[in-house]
Amino acid sequence: MSDGESREYLRHTKREPLFNLPAIVIALIGICVALQLLQDYIMSPRSQLELLIRGAFIPIRYSGYYIVDIYAFTTPVTYAFLHGGLTHLAVNMVWLAAVGTPLANRIGALRFVIFWVVCAAAAAGLHYLLHPTDDTPLVGASGAIAGMMAATPRYLFRVNRYSDKPAYAGPLLPLITSLRSPQVLIFIVIWMGGNLLIGLLGTPGMSNSIAWEAHVGGFVAGFLLLGLFDRAPATISPYT
Repeated sequence: MSDGESREYLRHTKREPLFNLPAIVIALIGICVALQLLQDYIMSPRSQLELLIRGAFIPIRYSGYYIVDIYAFTTPVTYAFLHGGLTHLAVNMVWLAAVGTPLANRIGALRFVIFWVVCAAAAAGLHYLLHPTDDTPLVGASGAIAGMMAATPRYLFRVNRYSDKPAYAGPLLPLITSLRSPQVLIFIVIWMGGNLLIGLLGTPGMSNSIAWEAHVGGFVAGFLLLGLFDRAPATISPYT
């Protein structure tokens, strides 16, 4: 690379700060953190239990043994805002900032929220299909984040690094093309393998079991459905 090319490359890379979180990502992180702090330092044990019943996704709720209430319709989404402790929260929020930032900048705040909802619901849906009578509450944003992770190889770093566009603003890789791409397939295999290992071995500092199957549901939804939320490259502006 010549000196001129180096200067041009550095000039453009400076336009993309490493931590320039969109407002919607900050808002989601803020909600998750606030709920965890409320549980840990303010709410009574009884109030914590009530929050878990009304906010967590519990498969057996849909078994027919219980009256269907409003929470049967809200918990497939609200569970993603609750976490099993500070370690669980911290891990998920770091990943949300990392993979949510480029996606939010690409598709905008409203589409990002809907994408979050869809991936969270897909994660809960697969978890239910595999564990329909389980009474263990499912909590955590990792299903929704898995969907954001799956979206990454379909758009990130698909622009000329010397152009004025940020790395997330390139053209969307078509679904069929993605499934034929060795790089994308390797990414999927590595993610699936890592997810399985985490599910089987657990994560240091986290005593609760990990619903790795739910992650798969969110991942598949994010990978397949990104095109429904994407904006045309010409309409994408940096740091929205």
